[in-house]
Amino acid sequence: MDDKYSVLKKVFGYDGFRPGQAEIVDAALAGRDVLAVMPTGAGKSVCYQVPALLLPGVTLVVSPLISLMQDQVRALVAAGVAAAYLNSSLTANQQALMLRRAREGRYKIIYVAPERLMTQGFLRFAQEQPVSMVTVDEAHCISQWGHDFRPSYRQIRAFTDQLPARPVVTAFTATATARVRQDIEEQLGLQEPFRLTAVFDRPNLRLETRRLTESEKPRALVEFLLEQGEVPGIVYCSTVRQVEETAAMLQGLGIRAAAYHGQMDAARRRQNQEDFLFDRVQVMVATNAFGMGIDKPNVRFVVHYNMPKDLESYYQEAGRAGRDGEEARCVLLYAPNDVRLAHFFIDKEEAEGDAPGEKRAAAAQEARERLKYMTYYSTTRRCLRGFILGYFGQKAPARCGRCSACLALEREERAAAARMEAARQNPPPRRSAPK
Repeated sequence: MDDKYSVLKKVFGYDGFRPGQAEIVDAALAGRDVLAVMPTGAGKSVCYQVPALLLPGVTLVVSPLISLMQDQVRALVAAGVAAAYLNSSLTANQQALMLRRAREGRYKIIYVAPERLMTQGFLRFAQEQPVSMVTVDEAHCISQWGHDFRPSYRQIRAFTDQLPARPVVTAFTATATARVRQDIEEQLGLQEPFRLTAVFDRPNLRLETRRLTESEKPRALVEFLLEQGEVPGIVYCSTVRQVEETAAMLQGLGIRAAAYHGQMDAARRRQNQEDFLFDRVQVMVATNAFGMGIDKPNVRFVVHYNMPKDLESYYQEAGRAGRDGEEARCVLLYAPNDVRLAHFFIDKEEAEGDAPGEKRAAAAQEARERLKYMTYYSTTRRCLRGFILGYFGQKAPARCGRCSACLALEREERAAAARMEAARQNPPPRRSAPK
């Protein structure tokens, strides 16, 4: 009979679990709810895929991105796992076929967009077939205080409440403050969950911030990329226009770059993603639509061309570098205009959102508070690693000695020490006393 270790080896090819994974798997197999906060690259998918293959019924994985679902299902099917997804990329006939096969019990894992949960066909299937576990990926999306709130995530609890027997509910996210973690538990109705907050420190990531004017950014980016040689990396931009312009600039200079954003034709987006995954292009220039679930362990750098809206987004995106444990660089190019752009997006969301005005105002105020800390990070002289870990409530030494802030401080201290030594060796001449 298979156990968690044989499944881990036979299906996923790993000899052992990473820290925290085995405890999460054990909790789920024991029928206990789970809330796990694990940084990018910590192996969240294994934590629900292994128990999904050992539990008797089907596991439903609520996921926010079509590309993430497709990549995960493709990898599972290649490993011999009966998996499928249900989202808007399927035609009506394909959705009907998928649901028919699901009702026949053909799948062990089904990825589903939150908007599809309460549709009549899917709800009927879930009520007819035994659902052992519902996994919520990117669980911060359920919290109004999280950095990527998705109103459709609020349907998840209503969905599980309508099932004949309550399944195990597991929730995973890469970044969440204490307030967001509490909100996730309440919104999902987790029952005495096993809680795990992994260590957020990624010692192999070299954190850097550079304060520039907007006109200095293109040159700084190109110089940085030329320093990196041919290693793969990601450049994040805040707008579609910035992505297109930056990718075109790099291509014009002979750098193998591709663009990725949500307004792009799906076929082109998929092609560019595959070109990056298989090293046909070196640099992916993208909005934050790119990255979730992308399993490319050898990304050697992540550059943020614009300051993100909050530290949760920043650390999640920067954490896509160095997933193989080797050294990688995370560089933020900051200009004061980035703050104005972020405020513009917050104000736009407050004005155009679907929620009642009071809730929109509260969410906008929370977003402005997170933006304030992101701005502090971008301009601080404190240790960057310590700043991030402190933000997420974890301890850190006063100085890591490797980030750009620590290195700048060391240079200043060496220069001050050199000046003191020079003054000691060459004291100013004494003035003679007046007669």
